[in-house]
Amino acid sequence: MRVRLISLLFLLIICFSCHQMYDENSKLVFVELLVNSKEKPSCIESKQPTFSWVVNVDGFNKSQSAYQLLVATSEEKLNESDADIWNSGEVKSNQSTFIKFEGDNLKALKKYFWKVKIWDENGTSSSWSDINTFEMGLMNEANWGDSEWITLNNDTRTSEYRFRDYKTGRMDKPVPVAGFPASYFRKELNLEKDIENAQVYICGLGYYELYLNGEKVGDHVLDPAPSNYDKQAYYVNYNITKDLKSGKNAFGINLGNGFYGQNISWKNDPESDRDLAFGPPTVRCLVKIKFTDGSESDFVSDASWKESTGPIVFNNIYGGDTYDARFEIGDWANVGYNDSDWGDAKEASPKVKKISAQQIPPIKKLQELEPQSVFKGADGEWIVDFGQNIAGWVKLNVKEKEGQLIEVITTEALLTDGSDIFLGSTGGGANGMPQIYEYICKGDGLESWEPKFSYHGFKYAKIKGISTKPDANMIKAVLVANDIQETGSFKSSDDLLNKMHSISKWTIVDNVHGIPEDCPHREKCGWLGDAHAFCEYALYNYDMYDFYKKYMEDIRTQMRPTKGHNNPEIKFQVPTMIAPGKRTSTYAKIDWGVATMYLPWYNYKFYGDDDIVKDYYEPMKGLTDFYLNFKGENGIMQDGMGDWCPPLWDRRLNPSAMECDPIISANAYFYDVLEIMEQFANMNNDADYELKMKQEKEALKVAFNKEFLIEIPETNHKWYQSQTATVQALQFGLVPETEVDNVVNGLVHDIVEVKGGHHATGIHGNRYIYTVLSKYGKADLAYQILTTPEFPSQNYVMNSGFTTWPERQFVWEEMEGPTNSLNHPMHSGFAAYFYESLGGIKSSNKHTGYKEFLVNPEFPSQVTSTDVSVPTPYGLIKNAWEAKDGNLSMNLKVPFNTQASVYLTSDELETLLINDLSFDEAKDKYNLKLDDKTSVILGSGVYKITYSKS
Repeated sequence: MRVRLISLLFLLIICFSCHQMYDENSKLVFVELLVNSKEKPSCIESKQPTFSWVVNVDGFNKSQSAYQLLVATSEEKLNESDADIWNSGEVKSNQSTFIKFEGDNLKALKKYFWKVKIWDENGTSSSWSDINTFEMGLMNEANWGDSEWITLNNDTRTSEYRFRDYKTGRMDKPVPVAGFPASYFRKELNLEKDIENAQVYICGLGYYELYLNGEKVGDHVLDPAPSNYDKQAYYVNYNITKDLKSGKNAFGINLGNGFYGQNISWKNDPESDRDLAFGPPTVRCLVKIKFTDGSESDFVSDASWKESTGPIVFNNIYGGDTYDARFEIGDWANVGYNDSDWGDAKEASPKVKKISAQQIPPIKKLQELEPQSVFKGADGEWIVDFGQNIAGWVKLNVKEKEGQLIEVITTEALLTDGSDIFLGSTGGGANGMPQIYEYICKGDGLESWEPKFSYHGFKYAKIKGISTKPDANMIKAVLVANDIQETGSFKSSDDLLNKMHSISKWTIVDNVHGIPEDCPHREKCGWLGDAHAFCEYALYNYDMYDFYKKYMEDIRTQMRPTKGHNNPEIKFQVPTMIAPGKRTSTYAKIDWGVATMYLPWYNYKFYGDDDIVKDYYEPMKGLTDFYLNFKGENGIMQDGMGDWCPPLWDRRLNPSAMECDPIISANAYFYDVLEIMEQFANMNNDADYELKMKQEKEALKVAFNKEFLIEIPETNHKWYQSQTATVQALQFGLVPETEVDNVVNGLVHDIVEVKGGHHATGIHGNRYIYTVLSKYGKADLAYQILTTPEFPSQNYVMNSGFTTWPERQFVWEEMEGPTNSLNHPMHSGFAAYFYESLGGIKSSNKHTGYKEFLVNPEFPSQVTSTDVSVPTPYGLIKNAWEAKDGNLSMNLKVPFNTQASVYLTSDELETLLINDLSFDEAKDKYNLKLDDKTSVILGSGVYKITYSKS
């Protein structure tokens, strides 16, 4: 009995020890394992992919001191002895994000297995992570095998509805246009073996939908993303292993124009030979099949496929789709379909320099909205109000007679008197094509339809040709956009600010369709100035890592040879104002072109991956030199577009409403960019250019202040001649230290005394004005100009009934209807203020990607609490604070392997409590440090921080 008790005790001791060891190792818990910032990516093409991991761990001051990565061709080989692709060994490093692969060459179409373990700050190792995978894409042209580009051979459309009226503002009367037809391709495949794996790789020049055995493959819509197709096109990969079967299979492709086959819109007149099409829609498809017996086979697009037109008798990215159900072609993508009257596909040779795997989140149908109200317009036709301005399309369920035309006109607004729809913000005066969907009934009962190859921006829909009042069973609105994941959050005690945040997000989501658009209806263009205006706010809210990398490639491939300003004999590579596409503008003026430097900077600042900086360094450097070529004798660059859309501004009718001289705002931006390029040069070991940037920056600061800093008459204040320029100068550090108070007072003077408590800024100034006022102790004034109900303000816009931010700042009730776009994300940029000022969270510029971050809530007295979550490569930063009775209580979560710098005044530091301990008591317990005398440095952990707000 005693022996058994001793044995039992011994077993308990062993179990307890094992449990202790398990607990010790389990403290470091991997919660995300990423390759190229994705979980288990299936089609990457980087020769040096990057590895990242997010770790959860209890306690304080937890960090990584080393890591070891293993990569192998199979699970069995994924160990330290057999890893046949890469064994990094133990690497002494605190880097846990974007670690570059340094193993053997990765091969196209291969699947790899990887895992990682790390060591903490005490040298204690974690367990190995779970096994993860990544798969390579096609990598190069050779791997497309025998697949060919195919296009439609014959346009066989006969529907009388294949034409639309085209008329721009410069034309006396409309002309009928048909555009390139939507095409249908099909081919059957007989497989006599059991399938182990099947992958599709498809590139549409124009939007496509892929079908297998009658069912659509995947849930993407409007694929692939637009690009400068002649230089860079994108393919998409689908795993169809579960859908492909032994025996007979049928593949089908439905192909529309998208932005590729754009041979209609943006002509100046009917005789214009201006063609914005890259060519007729074209597609290339490769199916790679592995069988269980180890053999492989390819199934490819070529001239053996059959082709036809069908019920989509018109499609245009601006005008919309026309679907004539009388011309439906049955189960055309199913096995056994009789395609004897179909033609043979035509093999094509489109001009495409490079095809890459699409890495950005796909466009999807994200949400359906039901009618909020239905009423008759002045002409007796039904109008449906969906309650929210969105981008997408309508979905119909109708029952009418054969040949009945149902027309849906989508629009953002009603006439001011509410009597009918107003087309002023979406009509086709610019692009020639008003937003219209057309459906022609076949008349055999209930018919359901939604478009495939166009999307519109709208809140209202007028529906003609129906015999009953529309309801939610008949019509819905479908939100269609890139499925960017919302990763950040903001909420405050103030409902007005929360609503502004919601509107700002809606305005962004409505405008991501492969590019950052200016609007989702009239233009659908990637204007560079608009893109950088809202970039930071987008990064606070969404995972935009791949999105901006893709858009940078659009900018690079948009660059054109452009003569220098002061030295015309020198040619520079310069983007146009719009990227991508053939609908361009002039060369990108400074304040628009700086997106070329800002987007890599913001991406690097928010994520910490320097690849985007190194990949685009040479184009950024060349563009910086191009702008330096505009320097005048006074040291100022003589170029600029201007502070777009300030209150009451109209460039033809009221140009003077733009108070800020375009030269001043452009040079303010350029000063900031010179500082960014100085850092970029350092990162690229370009010492000569780093010195040049430093010298140019210092010279511009002197010239800028000499030219533009003036005294305000009859005051003791100074400013830079407009609210926007003054805000920019304060934001970018252009103001001499001895003049800061005078300049801040000058800005306040203009807002309060001259403008009666209102802003006078367009997109350049509005991005920073609330942040700058808060930084310099004027947070209450920032709140006032945001929330005043009188024009102009963001609150005025909300009170006018808008659910997205309009392009212009007008007094809407004085107009027939709201002209210009009502859905312009450039005006969402200001909302970064909610995170960087109210939430108080900003990444360090030196240790980017939130490896180190700043915590400094700056808020008005009207706001008593905020709760923000900020996405980082290390996990979420969370900061929830509440102000009460002069005290601030803050709950702050600092992720593993990061540090927070909490900024305090000397008075605030004296009252500081951390987890209910005084600073002196908490200093040793949590290993706290002081930087700059009052910034408290915190390692990872969850902290309750309280102090008296000075």
